[in-house]
Amino acid sequence: MYTVSTDGVKLLNVRITHKKAPIHTLEKFTFKDIDMAYRMFLTSVEDIRECIILQTCNRVEIFLAVDKIEVEKIFEIWRNITKIRDLSFKPAEIDQDKGAIEHLLRLTSGLESLVVGEDQILGQVKRAFEYSRQNGYVDSFIPIIFDHAIKVGSRIRTNTGLNKGSVSIGSIAVNLAEEYFDDFQKKKVLLIGTGEGATLVAKSLRKRQVNFDVASRTFERAKSFSSTVGGTPVKFEDALHNFDNTDIIFVSTTAPYYLITYDRIFKSSKKNRGMMIFDLSNPRTVDDNIATISGIKLVNIDQIAEIVDRNLKRRHEEIRLAEKMIQNGMQSMDLLFRKIKAEPFVVSVFKIVDDVRNRELSKAARMLGISKGMKEFEVIEQLSYAIVEGILSTPMNNFRKEIGNTEKNEEVLNIVSRIFNYEPK
Repeated sequence: MYTVSTDGVKLLNVRITHKKAPIHTLEKFTFKDIDMAYRMFLTSVEDIRECIILQTCNRVEIFLAVDKIEVEKIFEIWRNITKIRDLSFKPAEIDQDKGAIEHLLRLTSGLESLVVGEDQILGQVKRAFEYSRQNGYVDSFIPIIFDHAIKVGSRIRTNTGLNKGSVSIGSIAVNLAEEYFDDFQKKKVLLIGTGEGATLVAKSLRKRQVNFDVASRTFERAKSFSSTVGGTPVKFEDALHNFDNTDIIFVSTTAPYYLITYDRIFKSSKKNRGMMIFDLSNPRTVDDNIATISGIKLVNIDQIAEIVDRNLKRRHEEIRLAEKMIQNGMQSMDLLFRKIKAEPFVVSVFKIVDDVRNRELSKAARMLGISKGMKEFEVIEQLSYAIVEGILSTPMNNFRKEIGNTEKNEEVLNIVSRIFNYEPK
């Protein structure tokens, strides 16, 4: 069984992300006081040795070095920190050891992001890692893994085109709006919805420094979304009755009915001055007949999906290459931990032999009538060091290579341990 442990310690990742939790749900899981969260995880359970918390608008992830996997205890601490006792961890995803490392490599490469390949997440991982290291929340185990993951993520971005171009429905919709209007940044923009699709639209608008309003069927949800992702929250009914002052509308909801009707747009004065509407919902929540109104440009999700599909096909080779590099990264991580596991043995063997060297050197010195500080003693001492180094260096280096290159590293370790009468502490 694969394990990254060198002394029984395991790597555990527990996360809530955009994949299984909409923004308004994800917000409940965030830690308002990050230092308190670190202290709670590290002091509440004896089995937790190290901790890194990664918290963005799309995810809350905890990486832990633990002696024993006890996920329910992690959930209980999480509830205590957020002070929401009935918090349901149904959206939680859990990985350990190999699965946790592979997830981290996919994370740093951008494959786990809302927009595949986006650059922001790598910097966020670096900052979370550096913060935990500066504050003493990690020791020596997790840093090995994070150092490696950051290098792999950087390498993938350098050697592939994974982070080039738009591939999400939300980002492409914003691109189309920008191309349609010459003075895009001055337009009055409304975003209806607070789910994953709306998040992508909001992030793309923020990237272009475009101000926008956010409306949801509950005002509290719009406020939560705005504080986390961006935009100005507005009441749902106010937004639907204020189309006269709106230039661009992005709709991304799961409503089972039309939110924007033909009559509502037809009565709007915007039909004479131009309006662009993007229906990113499935099922559709904008009446298709609106496209027949003069001055109104309606773009639906099927039209944008075609563009996304073409972009993804062009990027498919880059994704395949990135996944191959991740597997190579997994193999090199496995090799690294094998070598780390072998190192205490190598150090111990050198110490055992050095004890013999020192004992025999003392005997020889007494027989010759010499002592420390005399030139003759120094010559014999240097000779003893050279003999030990000359005898042990080649077999120990070969042992390190063998541990790294064979799947039977446990068997090799056991055989060589018996030869040198070595017992792991």
